[in-house]
Amino acid sequence: MPRLTGPADTNQGVHGAVQPRFGEVRIRQRGRLPHWDKEAGLYFVTFRLADSIPRGVVQKIVERHRILEAAKRAGANLSPEQKVLIAQYSPGKIEECVDRGIGACWLRDPRIGRLVSDALNFWHGERYRLIAWCVMPNHVHVIFRLLPGNELADIVQNWKSFTASEANRILRRSGAFWQREYYDRLIRENGELDRAIQYVLSNPQRAGLRNWKWVWCAGGDARATAGRDAGATR
Repeated sequence: MPRLTGPADTNQGVHGAVQPRFGEVRIRQRGRLPHWDKEAGLYFVTFRLADSIPRGVVQKIVERHRILEAAKRAGANLSPEQKVLIAQYSPGKIEECVDRGIGACWLRDPRIGRLVSDALNFWHGERYRLIAWCVMPNHVHVIFRLLPGNELADIVQNWKSFTASEANRILRRSGAFWQREYYDRLIRENGELDRAIQYVLSNPQRAGLRNWKWVWCAGGDARATAGRDAGATR
């Protein structure tokens, strides 16, 4: 049976990356997306079910990244057509698409919602400190601070691998449960943190979900100190 692993169990180092000094930021390329790593960083992470974005939209996202990378390498300005394509498949537009409830929406099942929320809380206070989270029908938002000695990639992989295996068992299905990639944003200041928390807490309402159970935020004291690096100690 799968289990949530602790620090001693996560030995999948980040290949090709140099261990940063405390407070440094490193950019790690994984799959198609770059990820920003920082010791004891404060993060806003989103991961989604495998069928939550239509294949055509995924292809457009890939094309958007290809255009941006090609333009950067060439030092060229984007054409009007390219700017339109990028605007149509911006993160905000993708969120609107996901919030429409595309796909099987397995997280709407109370058993799966509970499974994911329990997994998020499992290492709270030991490997990370949760600030806010929301388990939507087809995606998950989490705001949290890593505690020293822990890696962002390990934490997210731990959540996803454990819940995918258990959810497939509960649902009596097989195959991909989560999308391979996840989206992370390194939060730099308290104003940005406040906006991120508000976004997470209001997500059910924006999606038209009433009395949604799977949403949580830390108390005022925890939120007030969340942006301070000195507070991220075990």
